Amino acid sequence: MRTLILTMTFVFPLANIFGQTEKLKLKISHLTGDFYIYTTYNTYEGNQTPANGMYLLTDDGVVLLDTPWDTTQFQPLLDSIKFRHEKNVTMCIATHWHSDKTEGLEYYKQKGIKTYTTFLTDELSKKNNKKRSEFLIAKDTVFNSGQYSFETYYPGEGHTADNIIVWFSKEKILYGGCLIKGADAENLGYLGDANVKEYETSLIRVQKKCTDPKFIILSHSDWDNINSLKHSIKLAGKLKRKNGR
Repeated sequence: MRTLILTMTFVFPLANIFGQTEKLKLKISHLTGDFYIYTTYNTYEGNQTPANGMYLLTDDGVVLLDTPWDTTQFQPLLDSIKFRHEKNVTMCIATHWHSDKTEGLEYYKQKGIKTYTTFLTDELSKKNNKKRSEFLIAKDTVFNSGQYSFETYYPGEGHTADNIIVWFSKEKILYGGCLIKGADAENLGYLGDANVKEYETSLIRVQKKCTDPKFIILSHSDWDNINSLKHSIKLAGKLKRKNGR
Protein backbone atom coordinates (compact mmCIF):
# COMPACT_ATOMS: atom_id res chain seq x y z
CA MET A 1 0.00 0.00 0.00
CA ARG A 2 2.77 2.42 0.86
CA THR A 3 4.53 1.62 -2.41
CA LEU A 4 1.32 2.18 -4.35
CA ILE A 5 0.74 5.58 -2.81
CA LEU A 6 4.31 6.70 -3.43
CA THR A 7 4.07 5.57 -7.04
CA MET A 8 0.82 7.45 -7.57
CA THR A 9 2.39 10.55 -6.04
CA PHE A 10 4.91 10.67 -8.86
CA VAL A 11 2.61 9.55 -11.66
CA PHE A 12 -0.08 12.18 -11.19
CA PRO A 13 2.21 15.21 -11.73
CA LEU A 14 3.46 13.65 -14.95
CA ALA A 15 -0.11 13.14 -16.12
CA ASN A 16 -0.81 16.79 -15.47
CA ILE A 17 2.24 17.83 -17.49
CA PHE A 18 0.90 15.99 -20.53
CA GLY A 19 -2.58 17.41 -20.10
CA GLN A 20 -4.22 14.21 -18.92
CA THR A 21 -6.71 14.33 -16.06
CA GLU A 22 -7.75 11.53 -13.76
CA LYS A 23 -11.33 11.53 -12.46
CA LEU A 24 -11.58 11.39 -8.69
CA LYS A 25 -12.98 8.03 -7.59
CA LEU A 26 -12.77 8.07 -3.79
CA LYS A 27 -12.61 10.96 -1.37
CA ILE A 28 -12.45 10.77 2.43
CA SER A 29 -13.20 13.82 4.59
CA HIS A 30 -13.02 14.18 8.36
CA LEU A 31 -16.35 15.24 9.87
CA THR A 32 -15.72 15.40 13.62
CA GLY A 33 -14.10 13.16 16.23
CA ASP A 34 -14.24 9.57 15.02
CA PHE A 35 -16.67 10.34 12.17
CA TYR A 36 -15.63 10.45 8.51
CA ILE A 37 -17.45 11.00 5.23
CA TYR A 38 -16.44 9.00 2.18
CA THR A 39 -17.53 9.94 -1.32
CA THR A 40 -17.59 7.85 -4.47
CA TYR A 41 -18.91 8.78 -7.90
CA ASN A 42 -21.04 7.41 -10.71
CA THR A 43 -22.67 8.70 -13.86
CA TYR A 44 -26.27 9.89 -13.58
CA GLU A 45 -28.03 11.59 -16.51
CA GLY A 46 -24.67 12.07 -18.20
CA ASN A 47 -22.98 13.78 -15.26
CA GLN A 48 -20.47 12.54 -12.70
CA THR A 49 -22.54 12.47 -9.51
CA PRO A 50 -21.14 12.13 -5.97
CA ALA A 51 -22.60 9.74 -3.41
CA ASN A 52 -21.70 10.24 0.25
CA GLY A 53 -21.48 7.55 2.88
CA MET A 54 -20.12 7.71 6.41
CA TYR A 55 -17.94 5.60 8.66
CA LEU A 56 -17.30 5.65 12.39
CA LEU A 57 -14.19 4.46 14.21
CA THR A 58 -15.00 2.46 17.34
CA ASP A 59 -13.06 0.28 19.75
CA ASP A 60 -14.77 -2.76 18.18
CA GLY A 61 -13.95 -1.82 14.59
CA VAL A 62 -15.30 0.49 11.92
CA VAL A 63 -19.02 0.97 11.29
CA LEU A 64 -19.84 1.74 7.65
CA LEU A 65 -23.07 3.45 6.60
CA ASP A 66 -24.02 2.56 3.02
CA THR A 67 -21.64 1.19 0.39
CA PRO A 68 -19.78 2.85 -2.47
CA TRP A 69 -21.80 3.50 -5.61
CA ASP A 70 -18.76 2.85 -7.79
CA THR A 71 -18.16 -0.89 -7.90
CA THR A 72 -14.42 -0.37 -8.39
CA GLN A 73 -14.16 1.29 -4.97
CA PHE A 74 -15.40 -1.48 -2.65
CA GLN A 75 -11.90 -2.70 -1.78
CA PRO A 76 -10.11 0.67 -2.09
CA LEU A 77 -12.42 2.03 0.61
CA LEU A 78 -11.55 -0.85 2.95
CA ASP A 79 -7.85 -0.45 2.14
CA SER A 80 -7.96 3.31 2.72
CA ILE A 81 -9.65 2.91 6.10
CA LYS A 82 -7.16 0.23 7.14
CA PHE A 83 -4.16 2.29 6.02
CA ARG A 84 -5.39 5.54 7.55
CA HIS A 85 -6.75 4.24 10.87
CA GLU A 86 -5.27 0.74 11.29
CA LYS A 87 -8.77 -0.62 11.82
CA ASN A 88 -11.01 -3.03 9.91
CA VAL A 89 -14.62 -2.47 8.89
CA THR A 90 -16.75 -4.85 10.98
CA MET A 91 -20.31 -3.87 10.07
CA CYS A 92 -22.22 -2.07 7.32
CA ILE A 93 -25.79 -0.73 7.29
CA ALA A 94 -27.51 0.26 4.02
CA THR A 95 -30.26 2.87 4.29
CA HIS A 96 -32.46 1.89 1.31
CA TRP A 97 -32.53 -0.45 -1.67
CA HIS A 98 -31.10 1.74 -4.47
CA SER A 99 -27.71 0.81 -5.90
CA ASP A 100 -25.94 3.89 -4.53
CA LYS A 101 -26.52 2.39 -1.05
CA THR A 102 -26.56 -1.40 -1.49
CA GLU A 103 -24.21 -2.17 -4.39
CA GLY A 104 -21.36 -3.38 -2.16
CA LEU A 105 -23.37 -5.47 0.33
CA GLU A 106 -22.54 -8.89 -1.09
CA TYR A 107 -18.89 -7.99 -1.59
CA TYR A 108 -18.56 -6.89 2.02
CA LYS A 109 -20.46 -9.94 3.25
CA GLN A 110 -17.90 -12.12 1.47
CA LYS A 111 -15.17 -10.18 3.31
CA GLY A 112 -16.66 -11.21 6.66
CA ILE A 113 -18.26 -7.84 7.37
CA LYS A 114 -21.70 -8.01 8.99
CA THR A 115 -24.14 -6.37 6.59
CA TYR A 116 -27.57 -5.06 7.58
CA THR A 117 -30.74 -3.74 5.97
CA THR A 118 -34.36 -3.65 7.08
CA PHE A 119 -36.77 -6.42 6.09
CA LEU A 120 -38.50 -3.98 3.75
CA THR A 121 -35.23 -3.04 2.06
CA ASP A 122 -34.47 -6.72 1.60
CA GLU A 123 -37.88 -7.33 0.00
CA LEU A 124 -37.38 -4.44 -2.42
CA SER A 125 -33.79 -5.46 -3.14
CA LYS A 126 -34.93 -8.96 -4.01
CA LYS A 127 -37.79 -7.64 -6.16
CA ASN A 128 -35.49 -5.25 -8.05
CA ASN A 129 -32.52 -7.62 -8.34
CA LYS A 130 -30.28 -5.52 -6.07
CA LYS A 131 -27.63 -6.70 -3.65
CA ARG A 132 -28.88 -8.04 -0.30
CA SER A 133 -27.50 -8.06 3.23
CA GLU A 134 -26.79 -10.97 5.56
CA PHE A 135 -28.74 -9.64 8.56
CA LEU A 136 -32.17 -8.00 8.64
CA ILE A 137 -33.49 -5.29 10.97
CA ALA A 138 -37.07 -5.95 12.07
CA LYS A 139 -37.76 -2.59 13.72
CA ASP A 140 -36.10 0.64 14.83
CA THR A 141 -32.96 -0.62 16.53
CA VAL A 142 -30.25 0.72 18.82
CA PHE A 143 -26.81 -0.60 17.86
CA ASN A 144 -23.78 -0.55 20.12
CA SER A 145 -20.22 -0.69 18.81
CA GLY A 146 -17.37 -0.06 21.20
CA GLN A 147 -17.88 3.28 22.92
CA TYR A 148 -20.66 4.41 20.55
CA SER A 149 -24.40 3.92 20.37
CA PHE A 150 -26.71 4.84 17.48
CA GLU A 151 -30.24 4.13 16.27
CA THR A 152 -31.73 3.19 12.91
CA TYR A 153 -35.10 4.87 12.43
CA TYR A 154 -37.81 4.39 9.82
CA PRO A 155 -39.88 7.58 9.52
CA GLY A 156 -42.18 6.37 6.76
CA GLU A 157 -42.10 6.51 2.98
CA GLY A 158 -40.35 9.34 1.17
CA HIS A 159 -37.51 8.99 -1.33
CA THR A 160 -38.36 5.28 -1.34
CA ALA A 161 -40.79 3.09 0.57
CA ASP A 162 -38.00 1.75 2.80
CA ASN A 163 -35.69 4.71 3.50
CA ILE A 164 -34.25 4.84 7.01
CA ILE A 165 -32.03 7.35 8.76
CA VAL A 166 -29.33 6.77 11.40
CA TRP A 167 -29.29 8.98 14.48
CA PHE A 168 -26.35 9.47 16.82
CA SER A 169 -28.24 11.13 19.68
CA LYS A 170 -25.24 11.84 21.92
CA GLU A 171 -23.13 13.36 19.15
CA LYS A 172 -26.18 14.97 17.47
CA ILE A 173 -25.26 13.60 14.05
CA LEU A 174 -28.09 12.78 11.65
CA TYR A 175 -27.25 10.52 8.74
CA GLY A 176 -30.12 11.24 6.37
CA GLY A 177 -29.03 9.40 3.24
CA CYS A 178 -31.13 10.17 0.15
CA LEU A 179 -34.24 11.14 2.13
CA ILE A 180 -32.89 14.64 2.83
CA LYS A 181 -31.69 17.01 0.10
CA GLY A 182 -29.27 19.93 0.22
CA ALA A 183 -30.24 23.34 1.58
CA ASP A 184 -29.81 24.82 -1.90
CA ALA A 185 -31.57 22.01 -3.79
CA GLU A 186 -34.23 23.09 -6.26
CA ASN A 187 -36.16 19.83 -5.96
CA LEU A 188 -36.21 16.46 -4.20
CA GLY A 189 -34.22 14.74 -6.92
CA TYR A 190 -35.19 11.35 -8.31
CA LEU A 191 -38.84 10.58 -7.47
CA GLY A 192 -39.35 7.41 -9.51
CA ASP A 193 -39.75 5.33 -6.35
CA ALA A 194 -40.95 8.12 -4.06
CA ASN A 195 -44.18 8.58 -2.13
CA VAL A 196 -45.06 12.20 -2.87
CA LYS A 197 -48.05 12.08 -0.53
CA GLU A 198 -46.08 10.93 2.54
CA TYR A 199 -42.68 12.56 1.91
CA GLU A 200 -43.36 15.72 3.93
CA THR A 201 -44.86 13.80 6.87
CA SER A 202 -41.90 11.43 6.99
CA LEU A 203 -39.42 14.32 7.05
CA ILE A 204 -41.36 16.00 9.87
CA ARG A 205 -41.06 12.76 11.86
CA VAL A 206 -37.29 12.89 11.35
CA GLN A 207 -37.25 16.49 12.55
CA LYS A 208 -39.13 15.54 15.74
CA LYS A 209 -36.98 12.49 16.34
CA CYS A 210 -33.59 14.10 15.72
CA THR A 211 -33.70 17.36 17.63
CA ASP A 212 -31.04 20.05 17.19
CA PRO A 213 -28.59 18.09 15.01
CA LYS A 214 -25.09 19.50 14.72
CA PHE A 215 -24.50 17.74 11.40
CA ILE A 216 -26.88 16.41 8.76
CA ILE A 217 -25.20 14.09 6.29
CA LEU A 218 -26.76 13.84 2.83
CA SER A 219 -26.11 11.40 0.01
CA HIS A 220 -25.77 13.75 -2.94
CA SER A 221 -25.07 17.19 -1.45
CA ASP A 222 -22.57 18.83 0.88
CA TRP A 223 -23.25 18.64 4.60
CA ASP A 224 -22.12 22.16 5.46
CA ASN A 225 -25.61 23.67 5.82
CA ILE A 226 -27.72 22.56 8.78
CA ASN A 227 -30.89 23.91 7.11
CA SER A 228 -31.07 20.98 4.70
CA LEU A 229 -33.83 19.18 6.63
CA LYS A 230 -36.02 22.28 6.96
CA HIS A 231 -35.54 23.04 3.28
CA SER A 232 -36.41 19.46 2.31
CA ILE A 233 -39.63 19.68 4.33
CA LYS A 234 -40.58 22.83 2.39
CA LEU A 235 -39.82 21.16 -0.93
CA ALA A 236 -41.87 18.10 0.02
CA GLY A 237 -44.77 20.31 1.11
CA LYS A 238 -44.75 22.21 -2.18
CA LEU A 239 -44.59 18.96 -4.13
CA LYS A 240 -47.53 17.53 -2.19
CA ARG A 241 -49.65 20.62 -2.85
CA LYS A 242 -48.63 20.69 -6.51
CA ASN A 243 -49.91 17.17 -6.93
CA GLY A 244 -53.16 18.08 -5.21
CA ARG A 245 -52.78 15.71 -2.30
